[in-house]
Amino acid sequence: MKIIVDTNIVFSAMLNSNSRIGKIILNSKEHFQFFSCNYLQVEIHRHRNKLLKLTKLTEDHLSELESLVTQKITFIDERLIPKDLLVKTEIQLKTIDPNDTVFVALTKQLEGKLWTGDMQLYNGLKAKRFKDIILTSELSLLLDDLERG
Repeated sequence: MKIIVDTNIVFSAMLNSNSRIGKIILNSKEHFQFFSCNYLQVEIHRHRNKLLKLTKLTEDHLSELESLVTQKITFIDERLIPKDLLVKTEIQLKTIDPNDTVFVALTKQLEGKLWTGDMQLYNGLKAKRFKDIILTSELSLLLDDLERG
């Protein structure tokens, strides 16, 4: 199953790699393929000082953790997403959060599920009948079912 991860999921994994989110990203490669936009890497860089402060890690240890998490994700250049799909998605997200346009558009393009912890985005998209979105609790239950066979 293709899972598109947004920024808050990766930040959560970096803030606590032993959390359920961290464990899903780091240990479920046989069940899920993780994808995201290159924009996520820009976000990590932009918020690096905040991540350093919150994790209390050294620069080197944070870099190792970032590498550990991001190596599990296939990054796709958002310029490869068709322009018309981006425009339609941006219109759809106008009243929710236009900043998530590339993640939702990538989800549509790859026909995957968007994994988010952003309840405003989740509820807003669900209200617009967008079904390809999943919370950590839902993904965790799905993973448990897959592991049981």
